[in-house]
Amino acid sequence: MKKTETGEEIQVKGLPANPKMNGFTFSLDEAYLAFTQTEAQGISLWVVDMRTYEAKKLTEPILNQVMGNSVAWLSNTSLLIKAVNPARGAMPKAPLAPVGPIIQETSGKAAASRTYQDLLANPHDEALFAYFMDSQLMQVEVSGTKKPLGKPGMIKSMLLSPDKNYLLVETIQTPFSYLVPADRFPYTVQVWSNGGEVLKTIAQIGLDEVRPSGFDATVSGIRNVNWRADVPATLYWAEAQDKGDPKVKVAERDHVYTLMAPFTQEKQKLIGTPLRFGGISWSDDTFALLSERWSASRTEKVSVFQPGAPSQAPRTIIERSSDDLYNDPGSPLFTENAYGRRVLLRKGDLVYMTSEGGSPEGNMPFLSTFNTKTKEQQILWRSQAPYYERVSKVLTADASSFITIKEGIETQPNYWLRTTKKRMAPKQITAFADPYPSLKGIQKQLVTYPRKDGLNLSAILYTPAGYSPEKDGSLPVLMWAYPREYKSAADAAQVRGSKYTFTRLSWGSPIYWVTRGYAIMDQTEMPIVGEGEQEPNDFFIEQLVANAEAAIDKVVDLGIGDRKRIAVGGHSYGAFMTANLLSHTQLFAAGIARSGAYNRTLTPFGFQYEQRSYWEAPEVYFNMSPFSFADQVKTPILLIHGEADNNSGTFPIQSERYYNALKGHGATTRLVLLPHESHGYAGKESVLHTLWEMDSWLEKYVKNKK
Repeated sequence: MKKTETGEEIQVKGLPANPKMNGFTFSLDEAYLAFTQTEAQGISLWVVDMRTYEAKKLTEPILNQVMGNSVAWLSNTSLLIKAVNPARGAMPKAPLAPVGPIIQETSGKAAASRTYQDLLANPHDEALFAYFMDSQLMQVEVSGTKKPLGKPGMIKSMLLSPDKNYLLVETIQTPFSYLVPADRFPYTVQVWSNGGEVLKTIAQIGLDEVRPSGFDATVSGIRNVNWRADVPATLYWAEAQDKGDPKVKVAERDHVYTLMAPFTQEKQKLIGTPLRFGGISWSDDTFALLSERWSASRTEKVSVFQPGAPSQAPRTIIERSSDDLYNDPGSPLFTENAYGRRVLLRKGDLVYMTSEGGSPEGNMPFLSTFNTKTKEQQILWRSQAPYYERVSKVLTADASSFITIKEGIETQPNYWLRTTKKRMAPKQITAFADPYPSLKGIQKQLVTYPRKDGLNLSAILYTPAGYSPEKDGSLPVLMWAYPREYKSAADAAQVRGSKYTFTRLSWGSPIYWVTRGYAIMDQTEMPIVGEGEQEPNDFFIEQLVANAEAAIDKVVDLGIGDRKRIAVGGHSYGAFMTANLLSHTQLFAAGIARSGAYNRTLTPFGFQYEQRSYWEAPEVYFNMSPFSFADQVKTPILLIHGEADNNSGTFPIQSERYYNALKGHGATTRLVLLPHESHGYAGKESVLHTLWEMDSWLEKYVKNKK
């Protein structure tokens, strides 16, 4: 640990020998720091005494973190945990033979559902789910003693009231589903005393298999039950007034209701929302911020209202497109109240905010005040080139002192203590070492260029250390991208990201290949625009091709890229993009598609930002499916997929069937299925093998293309 004011570093004694720590949380008086430790047999709870800086283990590995939170402070010396039910017994064994057929049935009522995968599929799966969800709440003292609270069950979540006197407990019920994930299974919402007694059942929410179509659709009943952060014990939740159907025309989409302790009265309407309810940022009875959204139009709205005077109409202070980065005033900052809950950091009508600070020069984050009466914003501090710096935590009520994370192209991110007061220099708190010394010297720049229709695009371009186009000539190029849909050409043309961020590596990064002599175009913008009544996907192929052509022209015109040696790649929707580009152009030497979807008839009730079903727009689904044009692929394409992909729509069969189609038409292709991997790859063996596959493909078909 390190004290920010003095710089003193303190070694905590008694930490786990093989630390895999997570979930750090202080007691309200900050006398203790709790954390979890992942062990071979499960997850244990530990605590650090902040007076002696000694850590000790409070429980064996009994925490249940299958779903929801598992640790909360009941008092300064007592914690609430969600533990594995000690009486759950042995894990259910798979039957040697099926007990019977798997049967699903519908009564004829329309039930359009997004295409999910990695779901329960048989009675043994159901038994395993119930086994692993089986939980028991316990009270654990810092002395190490513990006692059970309430009855065990498949506890989904537990939330203490701000005054710590009540518990909001959600418990999953049967029947389970083979069509939707666990967060849409039936569940009860109850209020318990902090001793485990059931005081009131707030709702019994049924199986959420039948939901209207559209990304603004939601459940028809109670949803998002939570505690107000600014009062001792008051619940609030939303209820759709349009039966959750965005096609239904109503004056108010949602109503927000409240219910105060002791929960014996009727619910009270707090406020109604013309758009879909997005959440409330609390302050007190005189001031709160209401968030609304409408995904179809990208509309975001923020209003001020008085929780203590529900009859007073809310006052809209922000209404914007979620895609408009340049005019984003930011998100409000929070502080902790007497209950230890997050409430708005404000001074009268002024709300303190942070923003990414989007601009034509890239993101330059800032700290500001936003006057909720005049809608005027005053910048208190802004990141300065050649660094990318953002606020991490505000330390004072007037935001004059705060902690930032500061980084540069070759400057490892570190924490800094800053102040808005003059003559007080910023102070570096941490000194983390550069984890990627091999990348020292690589060149990075933000490049902008026009599409043929005039739309401005951008990308982050990396070139090897010491590289000069004049001296070294053109390079092979790896272009990495992910398409995004927009309802406004002006928003789509905005510059995103920053050229001053530290160059990070991850399991899926394309930047490794800058050390192999490639130029890398990362975050290559691939906007698809459909304004007004037009839908973006009606123009997907033509705009996708235009984006790629513009990017290639730019890197070639700079003298950096060799037009004949350019590869394109992407993950998930980026893989979908890659396959489409290879289907409809001869622009690239090779393609790499990881964990993608290639046949949109397998996701017939919408995908990405496409809200129309296959039966409403069959030509769109056909024309956007690379599978439909497998016979046109003449460019080598590498397909990689996790065998246990759990992402909606990207079934492993997508890659398997696409590979078969490509093979059937004589394409040059390779299919790699990674065992036990999900949508993103985690295992060391899988990550290293993926890098080898990509490198081999690029070396053969791009760098050394004949």
